[in-house]
Amino acid sequence: MINKRLIQIIGALIVYIPTFFLSEGTPLQLSLYVISYLIAGGSVLLNAIRNMRPGSFFDESFLMSIATIGAFYIREYPEAIAVMLFYQIGEYFQDYAVNKSKRSITGLMELRADYANLKINGDIVKVEPEEVVVGSLIVVKAGERIPLDGVISEGTSFIDTSALTGEAIPAEVGIGSEILSGCVNLNGLLVVRTTNSYGESTVSRILELVENASGKKSSQEKFITRFARYYTPIVVIIGVMLATIPPFVLGLGTFDTWLYRALAFLVVSCPCALVVSIPLSFFAGIGAASKEGILVKGGSYLEALAKVDTVIFDKTGTLTKGVFEVENIVTFNDVERDELLEMAAYSESHSSHPISDSLKRAYGAEIIDKRIGDVQEIPGLGIIAYVDGRKVVIGNRKLMDQEALSIDISNDEVLGTVVHIGIDGIYGGYITIADEIKTDTLATIKELRKLGVTKIVMLTGDSNKAAMKVAAELGIDEYYGELMPGDKLDKLEDILNGEGKGKVIFVGDGINDAPVLARADIGIAMGGLGRDAAIEAADVVIMQDEPIKVVTAIKLGRRIVGIATANIVMALGIKGIVLVLSALGYASLWMAVFADVGVTVLAVFNSLRALKRKG
Repeated sequence: MINKRLIQIIGALIVYIPTFFLSEGTPLQLSLYVISYLIAGGSVLLNAIRNMRPGSFFDESFLMSIATIGAFYIREYPEAIAVMLFYQIGEYFQDYAVNKSKRSITGLMELRADYANLKINGDIVKVEPEEVVVGSLIVVKAGERIPLDGVISEGTSFIDTSALTGEAIPAEVGIGSEILSGCVNLNGLLVVRTTNSYGESTVSRILELVENASGKKSSQEKFITRFARYYTPIVVIIGVMLATIPPFVLGLGTFDTWLYRALAFLVVSCPCALVVSIPLSFFAGIGAASKEGILVKGGSYLEALAKVDTVIFDKTGTLTKGVFEVENIVTFNDVERDELLEMAAYSESHSSHPISDSLKRAYGAEIIDKRIGDVQEIPGLGIIAYVDGRKVVIGNRKLMDQEALSIDISNDEVLGTVVHIGIDGIYGGYITIADEIKTDTLATIKELRKLGVTKIVMLTGDSNKAAMKVAAELGIDEYYGELMPGDKLDKLEDILNGEGKGKVIFVGDGINDAPVLARADIGIAMGGLGRDAAIEAADVVIMQDEPIKVVTAIKLGRRIVGIATANIVMALGIKGIVLVLSALGYASLWMAVFADVGVTVLAVFNSLRALKRKG
């Protein structure tokens, strides 16, 4: 489809070019000048008339209109037409750049599947994804996009997750694997039991997040909006004074001479380079982040990322893999090893916590639900359950103390994550759980140091000993263990109220850390796709379980702020010089056009650098 603005430019040029071959001042030449001017600038004039209301009066259309009409008044017809032509050319390139930036984000709309293959009584019915209820079976054929979140009940395949995570290598999935909407099934036939309705699905949440991202402006964007509101009326008043005071009050030169200078002054004073390029820089930055598998909820968070000096990490599932395995079982008071593990597995059988899963895997046998009586979960401490009528207390040392179960070992005797178990009022022993550090965690810490992050902190509900072990291995500045969710929030408050002048990031897995994610200057939920807490509480969502993406996000924030700042300095610098030259009579309307349209085009294309991927 041909761009309407491009038609205006070509049409105006077709009418304007013959004027060069006509005698000066003839009625035909003047008619062609007027027609060419109206083709090139008719939309600008109409815009200026429409905006003649409070708050919108002094916009760029108004400035361009009075400048070019004034040029016609002093018989500078070619310059008036050239101003409108160059303005339209600048707007054309601006539209191109904005559309390119938008495509980088709205390309995410392709994540949405057009239909779902719903399985009903053995038959396959093609329906809208919105019509599928939770718990339904859907069939995803090879090459189809997954329409809804779910768990595979039949089949194996490889799925392309690149649209969500930026990861190019397909992921292998099979029965029991969780899959997310928006991914593409590459080969096998999959039968999936849905776990979310379309409105709550991953793809729906991503699209909603991206659509709302532009609502949270950075301080630079807010500054430009305020700047344009006051700046434009001021330069119009100065332009009027420049055209009238020197010839009529001071007796310096003719009115036409000073009017020409005022017109050039008004053309160059248009703030469109700033008004367009600064928001575009942040918009392009959000698009670039999405390509890296990072969802940023607004320009203000990109700007905040550029000012980070403190990064706080959750431990389990963030710095470590969160895939626990039973490492050792130690018993006391004549309790058998197998008995201790059995009581632990049964007590934790209804929990989905990774530590609970590791205990059930280690037990290996089928859990018989009728053996389990009342189960009481005590947040931050553990579980009290009745198994075969026996009272089992399982959790941390605080819970043992609360239940008056005497532990004869010191905190320093046991390394790693420890689960203590009491049976019928007697301390039965403990089970140690191992959790492996992620492969890119150490590199993340080193890269953060290179970026100038001055403080790295780890907060965890795990034991102090386990926290100390991980902190020492990674070279983390401060660590705090055995924290309940409220304790994490208190520690964050202490850090926020400390001496640091920069912004504070909290990075968590988005399950138990929602209050801390919401309170931090920037809350980053890692690997949080499909989790309500991650999407709603965090300011930034990293789609993969890779800590190194935190480094990518900070680098991107700094690039965007650098680009926006460069645009501000370039625009104000060039315009400032040409404004002075215009007032002194050394700048023509042609130079004014470059200072306005030319600078706008340069600033817009500079903004598009944000779309390029960099390490």
